[in-house]
Order: sequence, then C-alpha cells, then structure tokens
Amino acid sequence: MTSIAGGHGESNPNSSWLSARGFWLAYLLGLLSVHLLLLSVPFVSIPWAWTATNLLHNAVSRQCNQSFPCDHITVWYSSFKAHLYFLHVIKGAPWLSTENDPSRRWTHWEQIDDGVQMTTTRKFLTAAPIVLFLLTCLYTRNSTEHFIANFVSLVVVTLPKLPQFHGVRLFNINKY
Repeated sequence: MTSIAGGHGESNPNSSWLSARGFWLAYLLGLLSVHLLLLSVPFVSIPWAWTATNLLHNAVSRQCNQSFPCDHITVWYSSFKAHLYFLHVIKGAPWLSTENDPSRRWTHWEQIDDGVQMTTTRKFLTAAPIVLFLLTCLYTRNSTEHFIANFVSLVVVTLPKLPQFHGVRLFNINKY
C-alpha cells in the first residue's frame, strides 16, 4: 500500500477529486472569471475575448501535486484547467510513485471514476467545451477565422473523451 499525501484513504485520489462537492460550481465560476477578465482588457473585442476564453480553456493547465495540494483554493484556480494537457496528456497520479503506480500508463481522463464511462463527471467535462464552443460561435457571429480556430480546438479536446478512445494512443503519441 502506498502512502498518500493528504491521507484520504483512497488508493488513487486522482480518480475522484473531480467528483467532489462544489467542483462544478468552482469550474464554472473560474471559467466566468477568466472570461470577464479578458472582457475587461480595453483593446480586446467581444469575439476575440470569447475565442481567447475557449482556446485558453482547451489548452492551458494547472495541476495539483504534492507541493500544491488540492484544497478549496486550489480547486478554485484549477477549475479553469485545460482539457487537452491536463486531462489527456499527463499520465499517472502526482501522489503515487511512478514505479508502483498501476495508473502510471493512464491519463487523468482515463482515471476519472476509476475508468467507468459515461458518469456524470465525465458528461459534465465533455459538455463544458461543447457549450463553450456554442457560446463562442454565437458571440462571434460565426466569423470564419474564429469558427475554424474554435472548431479545431473543440475536436482536439472532445475526440479523446469518446469511450472508443479509452486507452488508445493515436500515432503512438503519449504511448510511454
């Protein structure tokens, strides 16, 4: 048995903290606060603020680890986490050693709810970038350059979430 920083008694807390009470609210409030921050910049137009919010949401990350544990403040800041990097690139759990960790070959997305598909947490994390994309399309009035950037970002983020891609490494990217 591996000792866990924080001592929650779970063998892998990486698989359950996204299901914690209040995470969805913190996630949405973090997303809203970043969007309002971008809107407050004087030279950024509304379409560019929506596109920047969408692209930042899908590309930038924040990770909880031993030096920065997941407490309430951390969940607030990590609620604006990146889907691509944080959920689909990073493997293993920051609390466990890489030698003995059975989840060392699994991405964070594959560890959520111990790999069970179609849970409410997974549905929420799949719907969030889709809803953000639809809002971005609405507020950019389907401008071609905004649509292309946002659509490519949406496809790159939602494809790995499909149950058919569980454990699949396309072109051997992120194999090891």
